[in-house]
Amino acid sequence: MTFGEKVRLYRRQKRWTQRELAEQLGVSTRTVVSYENGTSYPKQRETYDRLAALFGLSRAELIAESEPTEEPLFASPEAGRAEAERLVTEMRAMFSGGELSDEDRDAVMRALQQAYWDARERKATS
Repeated sequence: MTFGEKVRLYRRQKRWTQRELAEQLGVSTRTVVSYENGTSYPKQRETYDRLAALFGLSRAELIAESEPTEEPLFASPEAGRAEAERLVTEMRAMFSGGELSDEDRDAVMRALQQAYWDARERKATS
């Protein structure tokens, strides 16, 4: 599992939004999105330490990476559907709240689209 997959998985297990995690870390929501997408990593050791503490992991467990997983995060279609509905609701609020710049909104949208197309491609090739 990659660092980004761990951040996403443990954040969801805590039922935190990306914004809530960002606030606890003292970073922007866009930064958390980029961690989860694997496009960036924390620049400061303290950020790794804070993440590990929040998730109840050691820094080594958080940082260690293996091959990306393709295991579903949800045990049933109903659970996945409920999470998707929650995500859409949060995204609507984030986009309409005016708290993101146009550049940040575009980055979030690109990341979501890329995640969708990557999943479709994996499904088509399996």
